[in-house]
Amino acid sequence: MTTPSPRPVVVVLTGASSGIGLATARELVARGHTLVLAARRAADLDALARELDPGGTRVLAVPTDVTDDASRRALVTAAMERFGRIDVLINNAGITIEKGWWWNDSDPLRVLRVNLESPIELVRLVLPDMRARRVGHIVNVASVAGVVATNGMYSASKFGLRGFSLGLRRELLGTGVNVSLVSPGFVKSEMTASAGLPMPGPEIVAQAVADVLQRPQREVIVPRGYRVFAWLDRRLPGLADVLVSRLLIRRRYGHDKPN
Repeated sequence: MTTPSPRPVVVVLTGASSGIGLATARELVARGHTLVLAARRAADLDALARELDPGGTRVLAVPTDVTDDASRRALVTAAMERFGRIDVLINNAGITIEKGWWWNDSDPLRVLRVNLESPIELVRLVLPDMRARRVGHIVNVASVAGVVATNGMYSASKFGLRGFSLGLRRELLGTGVNVSLVSPGFVKSEMTASAGLPMPGPEIVAQAVADVLQRPQREVIVPRGYRVFAWLDRRLPGLADVLVSRLLIRRRYGHDKPN
């Protein structure tokens, strides 16, 4: 059962049409928040908005390509025109390289554009108003791969987002604007569909995101078991290498060893 937030806020949520974003949208509406949903898939986004808010008063769907400057600006403008302010920005949109290794991909830098550059640019758009009002919250959804490196380009993007978030938090101390980082491990989503691992649903991440709006934290790792993995990588990197290699084999072949 969810706990209603004492102060409903206007939230811009990217990557809202599936996976963690979809679960987060449902969780935030259940807690009484007003939402601006952003994603590329317009039909899915509109359907979600109708599901969450049949009356059309608390949820606005804005089809958005977060890698495009004009599209990002249109998202922020639409939110401001409809609701008059943006209290929270949740940078959730993210991609990885689904097939093959990143060095064989035709455009590996798109991972950096979606996962790192776009959150930075969206923060630049919303931050001046938040600072002027001395209230606001930026929540960046990173990954345990930004704590424990497992994939060159994806980890680069998430390490970057983690560093940006932790540094920005300190830059904004005393301004009234909070910055939180939520770093998920493997959860069920389109991105992890081929992982072949037991995973919880994205609702565990959605709850963590919603919780930091009520009780701001610097960084949250979910599920909690991944905190042990992060500790091992710092203290016993050799053992972490063994665990990561076995995990990657299971992802590739669906079992412990190739035939």
